[in-house]
Amino acid sequence: MALRPVQVNIKAVDDTAVGRFWAEALAWQARSAEPGVTSAQPAGFDWLDPVAVCLDVIAVPEPKTATKNRLHLDLATTSAAHQAELVARLRALGATPVDVGQGEVPWTVLADPEGNEFCVLEPREIYRDTGPIAVVVVDCEDPRAMARFWGEALDWTLHEVTDDHAVFRSAKGVGPHLEFLRTPGAKTVPDRVHLDLLRYPDDDQEAEPARLRALGATDLDVGQGEVPWRCLADPEGHEFCVLARSS
Repeated sequence: MALRPVQVNIKAVDDTAVGRFWAEALAWQARSAEPGVTSAQPAGFDWLDPVAVCLDVIAVPEPKTATKNRLHLDLATTSAAHQAELVARLRALGATPVDVGQGEVPWTVLADPEGNEFCVLEPREIYRDTGPIAVVVVDCEDPRAMARFWGEALDWTLHEVTDDHAVFRSAKGVGPHLEFLRTPGAKTVPDRVHLDLLRYPDDDQEAEPARLRALGATDLDVGQGEVPWRCLADPEGHEFCVLARSS
């Protein structure tokens, strides 16, 4: 049994506007199958294909607070010119520069139209083949502990673990990386961005959450009510969902 990250879930007051922003930012398609939910997916997206981790924007009534999200996206670029062009295009779409204490760095820190932070990286060879999303980054206190939990939770390969970070990627060596980055300070508020995980068709929907609880996950009540998916938190409190679908 194992799970795969398939979506980054983003809460927004205006799911349509934020979903369209991310679809245009990533050169993907915006889709809305029901009111209050807008997805950004690459053309021909397949839930069983690990190359793309899509975005799902969910409407909520509360706006984002000033607290920085503990999960954010790093976008890939192929050259200095591409980085500059992408930053300019994103700002034209409604992104704004933000200061999260990064100081002088070669990447650019922006926020989407509702304040969700993300980075546009300078070109790095390691991210040449990831697609538009280079890394899904999760702030944490203990990368080694996160590596132990998520290494058992996911079927992705752990490529590196140090006191400062832990890095995963699909076992097929494609798509974005998942990085747990050592960051001062514990999690204090519910996040507006989290991972959605998918089980394999032969795995049991209830057995997977039970397995995760045995690894240190806890059940999470975010007001979801009776829903077919399961809301959990990892040992540091990062929210995530195990989707009901399997393909």
